[in-house]
Amino acid sequence: MGRLRMSFTKEFKVEAVRLLTEGRGSVAQVARDLGIRGTMLGRWKQELAQCSAGAFPGNGQGRVDEEELRHLRRENVRLRMERDILKKAAALFSKDSL
Repeated sequence: MGRLRMSFTKEFKVEAVRLLTEGRGSVAQVARDLGIRGTMLGRWKQELAQCSAGAFPGNGQGRVDEEELRHLRRENVRLRMERDILKKAAALFSKDSL
């Protein structure tokens, strides 16, 4: 059987990064003390540094910029399909007029 996936609150993640940045030990030591992996703590630190206000949204909700990016990608696909249809229609009508 697989292991259960652990989830942590935003407050826990912020506190873990705070312990790390205050110099309470190395990444490995702080991670060991908290019972998490060092790579996870490093990722939390990086995410908090990149966008402190939007870090750790939780509950499957992405950051605002990710939602906008998904919307724009869907719109891009739709517009490309419309463009391809119009190209084919123009080619078809130009053949009929000759």
